[in-house]
Amino acid sequence: MSARGWAVGVVVPACNEELTIAACIDSIFTALDECAEVESRWVVVVADSCNDKTAERARARLAGRGEVVECNVASPGVARRLGADRVLMQYRARASTDIWIANTDADSAPHADWIAQQLALADQEYCGVAGIVRVAAIDCQRPEVIEVWRDDYILHADGTHPHVHGANLGIRADAYLDAGGWSSLALAEDHCLWRRVRACGWRVVSSIASVVTTSGRLKGRASGGFADTLRQKVELLYA
Repeated sequence: MSARGWAVGVVVPACNEELTIAACIDSIFTALDECAEVESRWVVVVADSCNDKTAERARARLAGRGEVVECNVASPGVARRLGADRVLMQYRARASTDIWIANTDADSAPHADWIAQQLALADQEYCGVAGIVRVAAIDCQRPEVIEVWRDDYILHADGTHPHVHGANLGIRADAYLDAGGWSSLALAEDHCLWRRVRACGWRVVSSIASVVTTSGRLKGRASGGFADTLRQKVELLYA
């Protein structure tokens, strides 16, 4: 990284998230403000197939500190790629080695040290950081369900973990471009990108230090996604 500091772009795909998008954006800016290494910032909300006020509320909250891209692709992978493209366009005058692309979801809230933790690892020459998620609440509000989720969520004693979440994934722009960027997958696009970055030989780390709190809803936007995983745990618990 150059002595000028990091240019950080945050990409947020959103599909009918009018109830959560403002809080998500607020948490992102808190994390950016808390990190002294951030020289410039740009937040891109990709409002995909929305028929509510997600785009309107996102623009109001961004207040010129980012942009909203509206599309109808019905694909988290494509939406994330569109967002990353806008980040790269925003920072087209910067070296790709100085651009960090952080990714989260519109129903999620990154912790205040989210960016600081990712950039601390980037300064150690890690080109990709896969973080963890915490579940704030489950729709059914049964505490035993949250306990089962936490018990099944693997964290290693050395500070690493085996998970990959689009809601908490950071990557340096040169590594992102070399791996081909986000795929057009509507599901598991995060695992796909992570595998390709690793296959290209970039140095990556799965760290429990990078944390995002995400929704515990049991009915999600994508079939087979995180909400379905939570619902399956609930069904097993009460079978």
